[in-house]
Amino acid sequence: MNLSSSRRTLDSTQRKNPSMCQHQPPCPTADSPDREAARLTAHHPEQGWSLLCNGVLLFEDTGELLPDGQIIAPHRLSAAGRVVKAA
Repeated sequence: MNLSSSRRTLDSTQRKNPSMCQHQPPCPTADSPDREAARLTAHHPEQGWSLLCNGVLLFEDTGELLPDGQIIAPHRLSAAGRVVKAA
């Protein structure tokens, strides 16, 4: 059996996760810079994570796990990154 001929390939015009996101307009894909704007599929604040409809696991510390296994480190602004000016 030739496995390569039985595999489905996606071209760049197809959505990468059509089974998860059925929204119109479609949510950003997991590899988009605005991937965190996708809708929630599952939300478990007691465990510290949420699943977005694009397959991204979003953790409460702002870290992310992408569907392809890539890890995005937490990216919260530190207290030093926030500047407050007195009026």
